[in-house]
Amino acid sequence: MPSTVEQLSPSRAKLTVEIPFADLQPHLTKAYREIAQSVTIPGFRKGKVPSAVIDQRFGRGVVLQEAINAALPTAYGEAVDANKLVPLGDPEVEITKLEDGDLVEFVAEVDVRPELTLPGFDSLAVTVDVLADLESEVDSRIEMMRERFATTTEVDRPAAEGDVVTIDLAGTRDGEALADATAEGITYKIGSGGMLDGLDEAVTGLSAGESADFSSTLVGGPLTGEPADIHVTVSKVSEQQLPDLDDEFAQLVSEFDTVEEMRADLTTGVEQMLRAEQLNNARDKVLEDLVGQVEFELPAKLLAAELEARHSQVEEQLKGAGLTLERYLETAEDEEADSPEAFWAVVDSRAEQSLRAQILLDAIADEHEVGVEQHELTDLIVRKAQSSGSTPEQELQHMMEHNHMSAWMQEIRRNKALGLILAQATVTDTDGATVEVAPAAPEADADEEAEAPAEA
Repeated sequence: MPSTVEQLSPSRAKLTVEIPFADLQPHLTKAYREIAQSVTIPGFRKGKVPSAVIDQRFGRGVVLQEAINAALPTAYGEAVDANKLVPLGDPEVEITKLEDGDLVEFVAEVDVRPELTLPGFDSLAVTVDVLADLESEVDSRIEMMRERFATTTEVDRPAAEGDVVTIDLAGTRDGEALADATAEGITYKIGSGGMLDGLDEAVTGLSAGESADFSSTLVGGPLTGEPADIHVTVSKVSEQQLPDLDDEFAQLVSEFDTVEEMRADLTTGVEQMLRAEQLNNARDKVLEDLVGQVEFELPAKLLAAELEARHSQVEEQLKGAGLTLERYLETAEDEEADSPEAFWAVVDSRAEQSLRAQILLDAIADEHEVGVEQHELTDLIVRKAQSSGSTPEQELQHMMEHNHMSAWMQEIRRNKALGLILAQATVTDTDGATVEVAPAAPEADADEEAEAPAEA
């Protein structure tokens, strides 16, 4: 089908496409047949209504419209391929000429991927943190395992660090009780943190039946971030006994017979986890470096849609956590933004960079003719099931029901494209040592970024 293209901007094109009537005829025939099957006209059997009668009863224009609508997707797709365009959204289509028996002409304006000038991947260089001390990480995990199997014994003495106390809390402000800051029978290990600031100091040295008062900032619930006066009463003090780190413990908590075997297996797992974290950090930084080196125009509508989606996602997260944005900014310790305007500016910047990364990775995947094997899609489905706590069968059903196959295959292609980049980039740690980054980690997701407030 004849077509021409006009580049309206680096990221938008206008296609003018002609559909000869010879190409439209099969769709006209089908349209007449379907209309004949769906209507009842006296004197004619269903499905046997002549075309002329249909034209007389319903109008030739109705049939033409049906045929044109059926022919448009194929004609548009062929024009896109012929002009080597990569659409980044749905086209805006307008019929500009209709000459019955001769041709149909339509114009389609669409956002397209602009021409990209990619740097040599070997010019990319990033630095990541050195691996955490392996022995310390293993020791920490073993200690956590021992604490999960610890026993407690009630004692008649003042509470000390490491003891487990049962406490009642009553919050007030200006002498008025705060119902949402009152709780009874809470079990708390002194020194573990995670509750009210000042609680450790208040209960340390108290025996069962004794109380103390302190001021703090509330955490959790509708009063999060609000100041309050807290009255704490200790009802029980218990001493925690950790199980001995021996072969019997190893057999209790693992599949191994000895502590040495358990520790060796744990060491292998922890090392793999630490290296995966380092590798994912390298992937993020290499992609960020690439995005920073390639300037190109983003389609305005595509960017606006991405920003709207990100805003909606964040607002849903806040709503689900029972927080306003202002309250989140007041209470989130790791949030750098100090105002809603600054927060949304960060969200918008991340969304734009993520969109740029996706476009770059798609272009690289196309250039290197990156394909997707069946086992790669299967592996992705298995990983998604593990991540969501479902089964591969459930994830497969979800993919089919929601038509996610194309998006999931695109996810795989982007990750493979990022693997190609990473294989040529230079990655060193802060000590100057070269970090091995090949092959690419399959579990990393190149086109998804952690979006604040994920912790909300």
